[in-house]
Amino acid sequence: MLEVRNIFKSYEGKPLLNDISFNVGLGETVCLLGASGSGKSTLLRIIAGLELPDSGQLSFNGHDFVNTPPHLRDFGLVFQDYALFPHLDVYDNVAFGLKMRRVTQEEIAQRVANSLEMVNLTGFDKRQVTDLSGGEQQRVALARALAPRPRLLMFDEPLGALDRTLREDLLNELRMILHRTEIPAIYVTHDQEEGFTIADRLLILHDGVIIREGTPSDVWSNPESAIVARFLGLGNIIEGKYIRNSKVETDFGIFTIDCEHKHQKGDKVHLLARPTLDNIRAERSALRLRRNPSTSPLRGFAQDAAPLRAKPNLEGERSRNAVNTVQGIVTDVIFQQERFKVTLDNGLYFYLSEAPKVGEKISVTVKVECLA
Repeated sequence: MLEVRNIFKSYEGKPLLNDISFNVGLGETVCLLGASGSGKSTLLRIIAGLELPDSGQLSFNGHDFVNTPPHLRDFGLVFQDYALFPHLDVYDNVAFGLKMRRVTQEEIAQRVANSLEMVNLTGFDKRQVTDLSGGEQQRVALARALAPRPRLLMFDEPLGALDRTLREDLLNELRMILHRTEIPAIYVTHDQEEGFTIADRLLILHDGVIIREGTPSDVWSNPESAIVARFLGLGNIIEGKYIRNSKVETDFGIFTIDCEHKHQKGDKVHLLARPTLDNIRAERSALRLRRNPSTSPLRGFAQDAAPLRAKPNLEGERSRNAVNTVQGIVTDVIFQQERFKVTLDNGLYFYLSEAPKVGEKISVTVKVECLA
Protein backbone atom coordinates (compact mmCIF):
# COMPACT_ATOMS: atom_id res chain seq x y z
CA MET A 1 0.00 0.00 0.00
CA LEU A 2 1.23 3.49 -0.88
CA GLU A 3 1.08 5.98 1.97
CA VAL A 4 1.50 9.71 1.39
CA ARG A 5 1.72 11.76 4.57
CA ASN A 6 1.88 15.53 5.11
CA ILE A 7 3.56 16.42 1.83
CA PHE A 8 4.53 20.08 1.45
CA LYS A 9 6.10 21.61 -1.65
CA SER A 10 6.73 25.23 -2.62
CA TYR A 11 8.21 26.96 -5.65
CA GLU A 12 9.83 30.39 -5.53
CA GLY A 13 8.32 30.95 -2.14
CA LYS A 14 4.79 30.05 -3.22
CA PRO A 15 3.10 26.88 -1.90
CA LEU A 16 2.32 24.22 -4.51
CA LEU A 17 1.25 21.41 -2.18
CA ASN A 18 -0.06 22.00 1.33
CA ASP A 19 -0.20 19.05 3.75
CA ILE A 20 -1.24 16.34 1.28
CA SER A 21 -2.08 12.94 2.81
CA PHE A 22 -3.77 9.87 1.30
CA ASN A 23 -3.39 6.11 0.75
CA VAL A 24 -3.64 3.85 -2.29
CA GLY A 25 -4.62 0.27 -1.51
CA LEU A 26 -3.99 -2.97 -3.39
CA GLY A 27 -5.90 -2.98 -6.67
CA GLU A 28 -7.27 0.52 -6.06
CA THR A 29 -7.25 3.29 -8.66
CA VAL A 30 -7.11 6.76 -7.14
CA CYS A 31 -7.70 9.74 -9.42
CA LEU A 32 -6.08 13.11 -8.69
CA LEU A 33 -8.60 15.44 -10.29
CA GLY A 34 -8.13 19.17 -10.55
CA ALA A 35 -7.72 22.18 -12.81
CA SER A 36 -4.37 23.20 -14.27
CA GLY A 37 -2.14 24.56 -11.53
CA SER A 38 -3.86 22.67 -8.74
CA GLY A 39 -0.69 20.71 -7.92
CA LYS A 40 -1.66 17.25 -9.15
CA SER A 41 1.24 16.75 -11.59
CA THR A 42 3.76 18.02 -9.03
CA LEU A 43 2.38 15.51 -6.52
CA LEU A 44 2.72 12.70 -9.08
CA ARG A 45 6.33 13.66 -9.80
CA ILE A 46 7.12 13.55 -6.08
CA ILE A 47 5.60 10.07 -5.79
CA ALA A 48 7.57 8.98 -8.87
CA GLY A 49 10.79 10.30 -7.33
CA LEU A 50 11.33 12.93 -10.04
CA GLU A 51 11.05 15.71 -7.45
CA LEU A 52 11.65 15.89 -3.72
CA PRO A 53 9.09 17.32 -1.29
CA ASP A 54 10.04 20.11 1.10
CA SER A 55 8.76 17.86 3.88
CA GLY A 56 6.55 14.84 4.42
CA GLN A 57 6.65 11.05 4.26
CA LEU A 58 6.21 8.66 1.37
CA SER A 59 6.20 4.88 1.89
CA PHE A 60 5.14 1.68 0.18
CA ASN A 61 4.24 -1.35 2.29
CA GLY A 62 5.90 0.34 5.24
CA HIS A 63 9.22 1.11 3.50
CA ASP A 64 10.29 4.76 3.33
CA PHE A 65 10.58 5.92 -0.29
CA VAL A 66 11.25 9.66 0.08
CA ASN A 67 14.97 9.33 -0.68
CA THR A 68 14.73 6.25 -2.92
CA PRO A 69 15.85 6.92 -6.53
CA PRO A 70 13.10 6.64 -9.18
CA HIS A 71 14.53 3.48 -10.80
CA LEU A 72 14.52 1.65 -7.46
CA ARG A 73 10.91 2.48 -6.61
CA ASP A 74 9.62 0.05 -9.23
CA PHE A 75 6.75 2.37 -10.19
CA GLY A 76 5.43 2.53 -13.76
CA LEU A 77 4.68 5.91 -15.34
CA VAL A 78 2.58 6.63 -18.44
CA PHE A 79 2.70 10.12 -19.97
CA GLN A 80 0.39 12.04 -22.30
CA ASP A 81 3.07 12.23 -25.02
CA TYR A 82 3.76 8.46 -24.84
CA ALA A 83 7.57 8.95 -24.33
CA LEU A 84 8.33 6.03 -26.66
CA PHE A 85 11.72 5.48 -28.31
CA PRO A 86 11.14 6.29 -32.01
CA HIS A 87 14.20 4.32 -33.19
CA LEU A 88 12.95 1.10 -31.56
CA ASP A 89 10.14 -1.19 -32.69
CA VAL A 90 7.18 -2.12 -30.50
CA TYR A 91 8.89 -5.18 -29.02
CA ASP A 92 12.02 -3.31 -27.97
CA ASN A 93 10.01 -0.42 -26.54
CA VAL A 94 8.01 -2.79 -24.33
CA ALA A 95 11.13 -4.79 -23.45
CA PHE A 96 13.25 -1.76 -22.55
CA GLY A 97 12.55 -1.74 -18.80
CA LEU A 98 12.99 -5.49 -18.57
CA LYS A 99 16.41 -5.31 -20.23
CA MET A 100 17.46 -2.64 -17.73
CA ARG A 101 16.54 -5.11 -14.97
CA ARG A 102 18.64 -7.82 -16.66
CA VAL A 103 15.69 -10.16 -17.09
CA THR A 104 16.44 -13.26 -19.19
CA GLN A 105 15.58 -13.17 -22.89
CA GLU A 106 13.07 -15.99 -22.48
CA GLU A 107 11.30 -14.14 -19.65
CA ILE A 108 11.38 -10.88 -21.64
CA ALA A 109 9.73 -12.54 -24.65
CA GLN A 110 7.00 -14.00 -22.44
CA ARG A 111 6.28 -10.74 -20.63
CA VAL A 112 6.26 -8.66 -23.81
CA ALA A 113 3.82 -11.10 -25.42
CA ASN A 114 1.55 -11.04 -22.35
CA SER A 115 1.64 -7.25 -22.12
CA LEU A 116 0.85 -6.75 -25.80
CA GLU A 117 -2.01 -9.23 -25.55
CA MET A 118 -3.37 -7.33 -22.54
CA VAL A 119 -3.55 -4.08 -24.54
CA ASN A 120 -4.87 -5.78 -27.71
CA LEU A 121 -1.66 -5.36 -29.73
CA THR A 122 -0.77 -9.00 -30.37
CA GLY A 123 1.19 -9.21 -33.62
CA PHE A 124 2.43 -5.62 -33.43
CA ASP A 125 5.82 -6.51 -31.95
CA LYS A 126 7.85 -5.85 -35.13
CA ARG A 127 6.02 -2.65 -36.08
CA GLN A 128 7.77 0.70 -35.82
CA VAL A 129 6.11 2.91 -33.22
CA THR A 130 6.29 5.88 -35.60
CA ASP A 131 3.93 4.01 -37.94
CA LEU A 132 1.26 3.58 -35.27
CA SER A 133 -1.76 5.75 -34.54
CA GLY A 134 -1.93 7.82 -31.37
CA GLY A 135 -4.16 5.28 -29.67
CA GLU A 136 -1.85 2.42 -30.63
CA GLN A 137 1.19 4.31 -29.37
CA GLN A 138 -0.50 4.88 -26.02
CA ARG A 139 -1.25 1.16 -25.82
CA VAL A 140 2.45 0.45 -26.39
CA ALA A 141 3.31 2.90 -23.60
CA LEU A 142 0.85 1.08 -21.32
CA ALA A 143 2.30 -2.32 -22.27
CA ARG A 144 5.80 -1.03 -21.50
CA ALA A 145 4.62 0.12 -18.06
CA LEU A 146 2.89 -3.20 -17.36
CA ALA A 147 5.73 -5.51 -18.49
CA PRO A 148 7.99 -5.05 -15.42
CA ARG A 149 5.00 -5.81 -13.14
CA PRO A 150 5.36 -2.57 -11.18
CA ARG A 151 4.34 -2.03 -7.57
CA LEU A 152 2.32 1.01 -8.65
CA LEU A 153 1.18 2.50 -11.96
CA MET A 154 0.96 6.26 -12.45
CA PHE A 155 -0.77 8.06 -15.30
CA ASP A 156 -0.20 11.75 -16.09
CA GLU A 157 -3.00 12.97 -18.40
CA PRO A 158 -2.43 9.84 -20.53
CA LEU A 159 -5.35 10.30 -22.93
CA GLY A 160 -5.17 14.05 -23.48
CA ALA A 161 -3.78 13.73 -27.02
CA LEU A 162 -6.50 11.32 -28.24
CA ASP A 163 -9.84 12.09 -29.83
CA ARG A 164 -13.04 11.44 -27.88
CA THR A 165 -13.87 8.00 -29.31
CA LEU A 166 -10.36 6.62 -28.82
CA ARG A 167 -10.20 8.14 -25.35
CA GLU A 168 -13.44 6.47 -24.26
CA ASP A 169 -12.43 3.07 -25.67
CA LEU A 170 -8.96 3.10 -24.12
CA LEU A 171 -10.27 4.40 -20.81
CA ASN A 172 -12.70 1.49 -20.48
CA GLU A 173 -10.00 -1.02 -21.43
CA LEU A 174 -7.56 0.55 -18.99
CA ARG A 175 -10.04 0.24 -16.14
CA MET A 176 -10.55 -3.47 -16.89
CA ILE A 177 -6.77 -4.06 -17.09
CA LEU A 178 -6.18 -2.37 -13.73
CA HIS A 179 -8.91 -4.41 -12.06
CA ARG A 180 -7.67 -7.65 -13.63
CA THR A 181 -4.03 -7.13 -12.65
CA GLU A 182 -4.88 -5.58 -9.24
CA ILE A 183 -2.00 -3.14 -9.66
CA PRO A 184 -2.63 -0.02 -7.55
CA ALA A 185 -2.74 3.11 -9.69
CA ILE A 186 -2.77 6.89 -9.49
CA TYR A 187 -4.44 8.62 -12.41
CA VAL A 188 -3.94 12.38 -12.91
CA THR A 189 -6.39 14.33 -15.06
CA HIS A 190 -8.30 17.60 -15.30
CA ASP A 191 -11.11 15.86 -17.21
CA GLN A 192 -14.05 15.08 -14.93
CA GLU A 193 -15.48 12.42 -17.23
CA GLU A 194 -12.19 10.52 -17.26
CA GLY A 195 -11.84 10.79 -13.51
CA PHE A 196 -15.32 9.52 -12.74
CA THR A 197 -14.94 6.65 -15.22
CA ILE A 198 -11.55 5.33 -14.12
CA ALA A 199 -11.47 6.00 -10.38
CA ASP A 200 -12.37 3.84 -7.45
CA ARG A 201 -11.72 6.94 -5.34
CA LEU A 202 -11.41 10.61 -6.26
CA LEU A 203 -9.14 13.22 -4.71
CA ILE A 204 -10.06 16.72 -5.88
CA LEU A 205 -7.18 19.18 -5.62
CA HIS A 206 -7.53 22.95 -5.51
CA ASP A 207 -4.59 25.29 -4.95
CA GLY A 208 -2.45 22.44 -3.61
CA VAL A 209 -5.03 21.18 -1.12
CA ILE A 210 -7.30 18.12 -1.23
CA ILE A 211 -10.75 19.69 -0.86
CA ARG A 212 -12.88 16.58 -1.44
CA GLU A 213 -12.21 12.86 -1.24
CA GLY A 214 -14.57 9.97 -1.87
CA THR A 215 -15.99 7.49 -4.34
CA PRO A 216 -17.26 8.94 -7.62
CA SER A 217 -20.89 8.45 -6.56
CA ASP A 218 -20.28 10.08 -3.16
CA VAL A 219 -18.55 13.12 -4.66
CA TRP A 220 -21.21 13.54 -7.32
CA SER A 221 -24.14 13.28 -4.93
CA ASN A 222 -22.53 15.38 -2.20
CA PRO A 223 -19.86 17.83 -3.42
CA GLU A 224 -19.83 19.55 0.02
CA SER A 225 -18.51 22.88 -1.27
CA ALA A 226 -19.22 25.47 -3.94
CA ILE A 227 -15.66 25.07 -5.28
CA VAL A 228 -16.14 21.36 -5.97
CA ALA A 229 -19.65 21.79 -7.39
CA ARG A 230 -18.47 24.58 -9.69
CA PHE A 231 -15.42 22.63 -10.89
CA LEU A 232 -17.50 19.54 -11.65
CA GLY A 233 -20.19 21.60 -13.36
CA LEU A 234 -22.93 20.08 -11.23
CA GLY A 235 -25.37 22.91 -11.67
CA ASN A 236 -26.30 26.44 -10.71
CA ILE A 237 -24.33 27.85 -7.78
CA ILE A 238 -26.48 30.41 -6.00
CA GLU A 239 -25.23 32.70 -3.25
CA GLY A 240 -27.60 33.89 -0.57
CA LYS A 241 -28.08 35.01 3.00
CA TYR A 242 -29.69 32.87 5.66
CA ILE A 243 -32.81 34.53 7.09
CA ARG A 244 -34.48 32.11 9.49
CA ASN A 245 -36.56 28.93 9.59
CA SER A 246 -34.57 27.23 6.78
CA LYS A 247 -35.05 30.20 4.43
CA VAL A 248 -32.26 31.67 2.27
CA GLU A 249 -32.66 35.01 0.49
CA THR A 250 -30.99 35.19 -2.94
CA ASP A 251 -31.08 37.33 -6.06
CA PHE A 252 -33.49 34.75 -7.48
CA GLY A 253 -35.91 34.87 -4.57
CA ILE A 254 -36.28 33.07 -1.26
CA PHE A 255 -35.43 29.37 -1.15
CA THR A 256 -36.29 26.77 1.45
CA ILE A 257 -33.40 24.49 2.40
CA ASP A 258 -33.07 21.37 4.49
CA CYS A 259 -29.50 20.78 5.62
CA GLU A 260 -27.42 19.70 8.58
CA HIS A 261 -25.42 22.93 8.81
CA LYS A 262 -25.97 25.18 11.82
CA HIS A 263 -26.71 28.50 10.15
CA GLN A 264 -27.13 31.77 11.98
CA LYS A 265 -29.18 34.71 10.73
CA GLY A 266 -27.16 36.68 8.21
CA ASP A 267 -24.76 33.85 7.36
CA LYS A 268 -23.58 33.65 3.75
CA VAL A 269 -24.86 30.43 2.15
CA HIS A 270 -24.06 28.68 -1.14
CA LEU A 271 -26.82 26.65 -2.74
CA LEU A 272 -26.67 24.14 -5.60
CA ALA A 273 -29.64 23.83 -7.94
CA ARG A 274 -28.92 20.80 -10.10
CA PRO A 275 -30.11 20.94 -13.72
CA THR A 276 -31.13 17.26 -13.86
CA LEU A 277 -34.27 15.62 -15.14
CA ASP A 278 -35.03 14.13 -11.73
CA ASN A 279 -38.20 15.66 -10.30
CA ILE A 280 -38.04 18.56 -12.72
CA ARG A 281 -41.32 19.83 -14.11
CA ALA A 282 -41.74 22.72 -16.52
CA GLU A 283 -45.06 24.55 -16.52
CA ARG A 284 -45.43 26.73 -19.54
CA SER A 285 -47.11 30.08 -19.21
CA ALA A 286 -49.17 31.66 -21.91
CA LEU A 287 -47.13 34.78 -21.40
CA ARG A 288 -44.71 35.28 -24.29
CA LEU A 289 -41.83 37.66 -24.59
CA ARG A 290 -42.88 40.64 -26.65
CA ARG A 291 -39.89 41.87 -28.56
CA ASN A 292 -38.99 45.52 -28.40
CA PRO A 293 -37.53 46.44 -31.80
CA SER A 294 -35.25 49.00 -30.22
CA THR A 295 -33.50 46.44 -28.03
CA SER A 296 -32.04 42.97 -28.28
CA PRO A 297 -34.81 40.32 -28.68
CA LEU A 298 -33.68 38.65 -25.48
CA ARG A 299 -33.70 41.81 -23.41
CA GLY A 300 -37.16 43.18 -24.14
CA PHE A 301 -39.62 42.08 -21.44
CA ALA A 302 -43.38 41.99 -21.67
CA GLN A 303 -44.67 45.03 -19.86
CA ASP A 304 -47.23 43.06 -17.88
CA ALA A 305 -44.76 40.42 -16.73
CA ALA A 306 -44.73 40.03 -12.97
CA PRO A 307 -41.36 40.09 -11.14
CA LEU A 308 -39.72 36.68 -11.45
CA ARG A 309 -39.18 35.28 -7.97
CA ALA A 310 -38.31 31.82 -6.72
CA LYS A 311 -41.29 30.35 -4.92
CA PRO A 312 -40.44 27.85 -2.20
CA ASN A 313 -42.45 24.69 -2.25
CA LEU A 314 -43.23 24.36 1.47
CA GLU A 315 -45.27 21.20 1.02
CA GLY A 316 -42.57 19.33 -0.86
CA GLU A 317 -40.76 16.34 0.51
CA ARG A 318 -38.32 17.08 3.32
CA SER A 319 -34.87 15.82 2.39
CA ARG A 320 -31.34 17.03 2.07
CA ASN A 321 -32.36 18.41 -1.33
CA ALA A 322 -35.34 20.68 -0.67
CA VAL A 323 -37.80 21.24 -3.53
CA ASN A 324 -38.21 24.79 -4.80
CA THR A 325 -39.67 26.46 -7.86
CA VAL A 326 -37.87 28.90 -10.14
CA GLN A 327 -39.50 31.04 -12.80
CA GLY A 328 -37.95 32.74 -15.79
CA ILE A 329 -38.20 33.57 -19.45
CA VAL A 330 -36.46 31.16 -21.84
CA THR A 331 -33.53 32.74 -23.67
CA ASP A 332 -31.83 29.65 -25.12
CA VAL A 333 -32.63 25.99 -25.83
CA ILE A 334 -29.96 23.45 -26.85
CA PHE A 335 -30.56 19.75 -27.55
CA GLN A 336 -28.08 17.58 -25.62
CA GLN A 337 -28.31 13.78 -25.67
CA GLU A 338 -32.06 13.15 -25.42
CA ARG A 339 -32.70 16.23 -23.31
CA PHE A 340 -32.82 19.98 -23.69
CA LYS A 341 -30.59 22.45 -21.87
CA VAL A 342 -32.82 25.44 -21.18
CA THR A 343 -31.33 28.77 -20.09
CA LEU A 344 -33.47 31.44 -18.48
CA ASP A 345 -33.11 35.20 -18.57
CA ASN A 346 -31.85 35.16 -14.96
CA GLY A 347 -28.83 33.07 -15.99
CA LEU A 348 -30.00 29.77 -14.46
CA TYR A 349 -30.09 26.67 -16.64
CA PHE A 350 -31.89 23.34 -16.43
CA TYR A 351 -32.37 20.13 -18.38
CA LEU A 352 -35.91 19.36 -19.53
CA SER A 353 -37.38 16.42 -21.39
CA GLU A 354 -39.43 18.72 -23.63
CA ALA A 355 -38.25 21.91 -25.27
CA PRO A 356 -40.02 25.19 -24.49
CA LYS A 357 -39.76 28.02 -26.99
CA VAL A 358 -37.49 31.00 -26.63
CA GLY A 359 -39.53 33.79 -25.10
CA GLU A 360 -41.81 31.54 -23.06
CA LYS A 361 -42.14 32.09 -19.34
CA ILE A 362 -41.74 28.80 -17.50
CA SER A 363 -41.80 27.55 -13.94
CA VAL A 364 -39.26 24.84 -13.10
CA THR A 365 -39.36 22.70 -9.97
CA VAL A 366 -35.85 21.84 -8.81
CA LYS A 367 -34.05 20.28 -5.90
CA VAL A 368 -31.81 22.70 -4.06
CA GLU A 369 -29.09 21.56 -1.69
CA CYS A 370 -27.06 23.60 0.76
CA LEU A 371 -23.30 23.44 0.20
CA ALA A 372 -22.22 25.48 3.22
